[in-house]
Amino acid sequence: MPILEQETAVYPEDLLSDALGGLADESPDRQWWTVYTKSRQEKALARHLIGHRVPFYLPLIPKDNIIRHRRVRSYVPLFSGYVFLFGSQDERITALTTNRISRILPVVNGDQLRRELANVQALIDSNAPLAIERRLAPGDPVRIKNGSLQGLEGVVIKRHGKTRLLVAVTYLQQGVSVEIDDCALEPL
Repeated sequence: MPILEQETAVYPEDLLSDALGGLADESPDRQWWTVYTKSRQEKALARHLIGHRVPFYLPLIPKDNIIRHRRVRSYVPLFSGYVFLFGSQDERITALTTNRISRILPVVNGDQLRRELANVQALIDSNAPLAIERRLAPGDPVRIKNGSLQGLEGVVIKRHGKTRLLVAVTYLQQGVSVEIDDCALEPL
């Protein structure tokens, strides 16, 4: 199966880690921005931001396609049209000069967004089959108590009679879910 090379999803690599305080301390004028791109411009914007050394997060997931009777794997944005920028006003303007952006909105609670995006990245890294969830409904907040996703927090939802853990990006009112056994969860 030919595989197209995966592009950078997080720049710098430690952007979503708990050590973010170091990056924030270096540049206290930086804040999180939600960038809504023009159609199918997420990766091109990400390449531009890397070239200008602007921190960003673009969650990418694998997608298999059949092209001319060959299976090809590509990486597509998890949240279509969205890139998360951690930058100053000048870096925001640098992003706007690409002509790939529809609008940019400041994030009120940047720490919460960073934690939620780190949880989303942990699910992507686990290679579990993910389902995109939109317009979230409130549920029971839980934490995974064992296994490879131990410590991950989310909300329990039921889909087709199965228990799923929903990891939300509250700001977008979207998230991803993964099927999980009830016995692996503990209430918060």
